[in-house]
Amino acid sequence: MSQLTEQTLVLEQDEVQDFSRRNEAKLIEIERTFNARVVLRGNMLKIMGAEEEVEAAIAVIQDLRMLRRKGGSLTQQEFKLAVRQASTAAKRPAKARGDKGATESRGFDRPISEIFLDDIPLPLKRRRLSPITGGQKTYIEMIRKKDIVFGIGPAGTGKTYLAVAMAVSALISGKVSRIILCRPAVEAGEKLGFLPGDMKEKLDPYVRPLYDALYEMMEAERIRQALETGVIEIAPLAFMRGRTLNNSFVILDEAQNTSPEQMKMFLTRLGFESKAVITGDVTQVDLPRGTKSGLVHVQEVLAKVDDIAFVRFGQKDVVRHDLVMKIVEAYEKFDDASEGKKKSRVRDLD
Repeated sequence: MSQLTEQTLVLEQDEVQDFSRRNEAKLIEIERTFNARVVLRGNMLKIMGAEEEVEAAIAVIQDLRMLRRKGGSLTQQEFKLAVRQASTAAKRPAKARGDKGATESRGFDRPISEIFLDDIPLPLKRRRLSPITGGQKTYIEMIRKKDIVFGIGPAGTGKTYLAVAMAVSALISGKVSRIILCRPAVEAGEKLGFLPGDMKEKLDPYVRPLYDALYEMMEAERIRQALETGVIEIAPLAFMRGRTLNNSFVILDEAQNTSPEQMKMFLTRLGFESKAVITGDVTQVDLPRGTKSGLVHVQEVLAKVDDIAFVRFGQKDVVRHDLVMKIVEAYEKFDDASEGKKKSRVRDLD
């Protein structure tokens, strides 16, 4: 059983309000996350509880103070996400925290201030746009550093949204001359000619999430002009065959619905001064039964190729409704248990 302890932090005068009962929701979140009691007396902040929990709470509070000193601020939802992730990192064993592979793929061990102060420059800012999880921070860094990046993980982790944001930022800064967004049209077997309407109308059901992201980052008129002039192009994956994409930021979304052949075709389109981001969730494959996902296959093929990064998101990176995180976690546990039962049956047969 952990030993009970109490620690005290001395706050600067301008920090006192951050931890006063005016911000009761934040105090409650810290207390709930760390199963500890937090009490403010004047400028003295006392944290009481199990020793491990108090140490973790202190580390997170100090990180939040650093964020404030650097000019950052968090919404209530961002605060909840930040505290939960920071608590995960603070409670991990030292050996695990020093594991390079875990940091590169999950990014939980980032200071809150480092994550939330990494703004993405955009022409239209209806709200501050920056990573809000450690995994997202790692994802953005890899997109900056590498020419090909795979973002793999569950729904709600910001894979597509952040990829579009990075593409728009690269376009307005002159790093690329065009953006190409594509998705496999699995339900129609890529035979879009059988669907009613012109090409835009045929594609709309498949690329709507890409449009939604664009309209949050650029003015509508600017998007319309860019689409008309080809500066922004939205196309089905089948239209990539035979092309060489130079000076472009290319995004392949829903990549779990590609075949290995389609994935190879897409990756070999990349030309000079170009960057590609491939996103998908390998747990939501819509391909015909028996068809291997190109996103699963490519991880085996390109695992050791330099200048290609695989960023794997987990349920801690989900930034939608709290229930979405719980749903993803429940499915992960169910799948792990099912896999364990399969292995057990195989051993019994042997």
